[in-house]
Amino acid sequence: MAVRKRRQGAQRKPQPGLHIRYYAALVILFTVFAALIGRTAYLQVFDASALVHQGDMRSLRSEGMNVQRGMIVDRNGRELAVSVPVETVWADPKRIKEQHGFADMRRWQALAETFRMNSEELLAKVDDPSRRFVYLQRKIAPSEANYVRQLDIPGVYLKTESRRYYPTGEISAHVVGLTNVDGQGQEGLELLYNDVLTGTPGERVYRKDAQGRVVEEVSQRAAQQPKQLTLSIDQRLQAVAYTELKKAVRYNQATSGSVVILDVKTGEVLAMVNSPSYNPNNRADLQPYKMRNRAITDAYEPGSTMKPLVVLTALEQGIVKVNDTVDTNPGWYRLGGRRISDARNYGKLTISQILEHSSNVGVSKLALRLGADNVLQTFFDVGFGSGTGVSLLGESYGIFGGRRSWSDAELATLSFGYGLSVTTLQLAKAYSIIASGGIKRPLTIFRQESPMPGERIFSESNTRAVLKMLENVVQKGTASEAKVPGYRIAGKTGTSRKSKATGGYGDEYVALFAGIAPVSNPRIVTVVTINEPGGDNYYGGTAAAPVFANIVSESMRILNIAPDNLDDSQLRIAGTGG
Repeated sequence: MAVRKRRQGAQRKPQPGLHIRYYAALVILFTVFAALIGRTAYLQVFDASALVHQGDMRSLRSEGMNVQRGMIVDRNGRELAVSVPVETVWADPKRIKEQHGFADMRRWQALAETFRMNSEELLAKVDDPSRRFVYLQRKIAPSEANYVRQLDIPGVYLKTESRRYYPTGEISAHVVGLTNVDGQGQEGLELLYNDVLTGTPGERVYRKDAQGRVVEEVSQRAAQQPKQLTLSIDQRLQAVAYTELKKAVRYNQATSGSVVILDVKTGEVLAMVNSPSYNPNNRADLQPYKMRNRAITDAYEPGSTMKPLVVLTALEQGIVKVNDTVDTNPGWYRLGGRRISDARNYGKLTISQILEHSSNVGVSKLALRLGADNVLQTFFDVGFGSGTGVSLLGESYGIFGGRRSWSDAELATLSFGYGLSVTTLQLAKAYSIIASGGIKRPLTIFRQESPMPGERIFSESNTRAVLKMLENVVQKGTASEAKVPGYRIAGKTGTSRKSKATGGYGDEYVALFAGIAPVSNPRIVTVVTINEPGGDNYYGGTAAAPVFANIVSESMRILNIAPDNLDDSQLRIAGTGG
């Protein structure tokens, strides 16, 4: 019994250090729970956005709702630029490696030949398995897309994009412009109105579960459709003008040329063409000099096309009357060491005959009587040295003004188109003021439902008088090649020598013709510029006037404008016989 009691007593005796281990375990357990609670609180309170983001990355999906680029059409609704669906080939290098896409190299060789590249170049695009998206070829032809499907290379896929197509090709390229491979405007109206034509893509955001089922529609933003550009251009006139200009530039062995046709009543640009041009559907041979819209970027000294404006100023200021005469004997005179001369001695000339014979002596004497201020003011009023209103990219204001004083010799040469530079479009605008009876309107490249607002800057009587004089220039003056059977035509030739970069004038010329049709009720103004024609036919009357006649003849028919000079046409009247 004594032994058993001693053993029981020994068992009740506490072991040394037990309470220390007990408290240590409690502290550790409390610390772990506190850390877990603290971490949970931190994640829920301070780092909740990161958890939400990670969850959204796993479940949220977004789907873009693309919009086609807006169309560009002419005034009659003919497409000038449209977007068409095409296929693009892309690859997932990681999938290619996982699915043993390189097992059959013959397929890759065939794919390379389809894209007209060597196989090494193609394989180099997909040799990095860490990449998940690589373009192999953008916007291929439908036949090529079908062939890619038939090759069925693992990790190589097709996706639908849109490609810009220009139905009129090089005819309207300088006005319309072009886009890059991503559909962003690079030239012309495509660049100037890129935001308008692009629109805003829509987006649908939704949530999927682990099985790929849509469980929640989070948000949806509707796409904003792009706008359509309706131009004032009449593609029928544009095609006629381009065809005739291209032939003329080639025939005359010229460097370049431009044609502009304006609607006298509204200020709309009906045609604007240049040669050389480029095909925006074929980017393989794009050259910068072909892409320049020379009708608005290139300025030339306009030569004798300025003479009607000087005559009009003289009539407006009361310096002369319509039936007055100017003595040009002996056909030349000197001013400040410069010789002002005509082709021959015309003697006494009426105001109309000054224009008919394109007399430098006669018009310069009128300018000297007017004074520099009056001549300069007229040139400013018709728009030289300022924009025309079309606001196209690259439009030049020409070179005009900047002098505080003009010598008599400088004023004399200014009267027949030297000492200033204007673009083909600026010259067309100036002649549209004469055609409209003295009304100046800003020009526009967009179709108008009503005429552009205008202001009168010349009297109607004087502008009509000058218009009649310009008709005489065509009927019995230097512009006989500008005649159009069945129509009364008014116009003026111009020939100017081109200045050299080193100073002075060289042996290169610019041939111009600015004309109005029909005279009885002016509807269109057409200006033709032939830059650096070769050979001996470098005059406005021989190089530019025939181009005008061909263009206007077709334009009158297209616009359904009735002839106003039936005496000039041979008409066959059909009757019934009995």
